[in-house]
Amino acid sequence: MHAFLFIGVETSSLMSQISDLAGKLHAEVMEFPLKKIEDVRNLNNLVRLSFKEPTLIVCKDIQEAGEEALNAFLKNLEEPQQNIYFALTTTSARKVLPTITSRCQVVKIANSKLQITNNEEMETFFALSTGKRLSYVDKIKDRQLAVKFAENMVNFMHMRLHKSRSTGKKDVKYSVDLKEIKAGIKTLSRLKANGNVNLQLSNFVINNGK
Repeated sequence: MHAFLFIGVETSSLMSQISDLAGKLHAEVMEFPLKKIEDVRNLNNLVRLSFKEPTLIVCKDIQEAGEEALNAFLKNLEEPQQNIYFALTTTSARKVLPTITSRCQVVKIANSKLQITNNEEMETFFALSTGKRLSYVDKIKDRQLAVKFAENMVNFMHMRLHKSRSTGKKDVKYSVDLKEIKAGIKTLSRLKANGNVNLQLSNFVINNGK
């Protein structure tokens, strides 16, 4: 197999798997953008060259590529060149053309156990003391995981605020106000703008601690 599709949301886990693959193939790693048709043309010019050593070309987040670009890229999978391998990454198989998926060995990478995805787990987090919350967020290193965490956190706080307003009662375990929600939204925005993951999450916990 000369093409691999890695599916997962954590960049660090994806790149770790790709690094392992490169080691097994004894290949040099080369990252290449794959977003628009011009990228594919440049890639085609590259793979036409003769590669004496195994080379693993990494194209990240191909779910962001246009359909025209992916269809043009497909020829590289149908007519593989000697010593050329492809490692593609995506957050979801549903966002990738079936013709791409069918020509790749699919590798699904499980999400970290740190990822908070439901209200019950979020309630557990907010019930922790400030010190324990800091210990929790200190373990979140991956940006995509941090963004997902912040999104869930903001949604949870919105839900709690709406519930307290509709019932006229404050949540026994954890109550929120608009100031705290705004702080969460600001944290999320800064994470999306490449703000330091640990700094942004820690600042939120410290400034909104119990």
